[in-house]
Amino acid sequence: MTKLIIQIPCLNEAEHLPDTLAALPRKIDGVDEIELLVIDDGSSDDTSEIARRLGVHHVIRHRKNRGLAAAFRTGLDHALSSGADIIVNTDADGQYVGADIARLVAPVVERKADIVIGDRGVRDNAHFGPFKRTLQRLGSTVVRRLSKTDITDAVSGFRAISRGAAQQIFITTDFSYTTDMLIQAGRKRLAIASVPVGTNAAARPSRLFKSIPSFITNTGMTMARVYLTYNPLRFFLGVGLTALILGSIPIARFLWFWFEGDGAGHLQSLVLGSALVILGLLTIILGLLADLIGTNRRLIESALHKISKLEDSATNSKKQDDEIEIEVENSPDAK
Repeated sequence: MTKLIIQIPCLNEAEHLPDTLAALPRKIDGVDEIELLVIDDGSSDDTSEIARRLGVHHVIRHRKNRGLAAAFRTGLDHALSSGADIIVNTDADGQYVGADIARLVAPVVERKADIVIGDRGVRDNAHFGPFKRTLQRLGSTVVRRLSKTDITDAVSGFRAISRGAAQQIFITTDFSYTTDMLIQAGRKRLAIASVPVGTNAAARPSRLFKSIPSFITNTGMTMARVYLTYNPLRFFLGVGLTALILGSIPIARFLWFWFEGDGAGHLQSLVLGSALVILGLLTIILGLLADLIGTNRRLIESALHKISKLEDSATNSKKQDDEIEIEVENSPDAK
């Protein structure tokens, strides 16, 4: 039996949540059970009450607003503990067309992908302005290079995740999970696909960021942090070797003049070159230490993944035992 849980992070979405829920599918080919999950991220309105009133199966509330990434993490954890085989994340403001969830989960149901991203067709999307299109395409290009994936809409929050993939994703940012998740998934060699999805006109301005410069800064910091987490040696080795090469130039200049008998007048070249060489060596050592820390992180993540699998096995075993007990109690011989 395949269970799909559709999770919806919310912040003061009492006005838009009813329409968003009404547009979600209740039946999808290849899926036996569909449940809805609302994560109320510290709303000041009655978002949680409306969700319960409209029959949402799971409603979780943060006492204080913790941000989209934290709400996404909370949703993943609860969906996994509730037995979800597939998790779909969508927005509460109705930006994404709910009927396209069937298209989104199809590659996961068919075991062709671990993660599926809803491609909004940024280049030709009538709901995006020229500047937003350019910004989204630029960001997706950078994420593609960092994650080594071929996803054209990297910041789309409309995505489907298999249970196995969700158990391996550990969101580390407090800003937005989209780029963090993709870079992690790409580096872990998970199967990632994208499918075209429709969008609706924005019901309200984005609450994720206050301005374009703020969005660029936070997204850039997130991408840099995640990339350094999984590729520290390559980065620090490149910086260190660059410093070593630059430092060797003034040292070679000093040695040239020294052999010519004029070294005393060029000690500044020796000082500058030595400083750059020392900086380069320290940076390379820092890269080696960061790589060891990264290796330790991967071992911890691998252990957590194995623990999750063991928990799944124990849960499935308990369910089978319960079913056997029920069959025995209901059998004619037991009466």
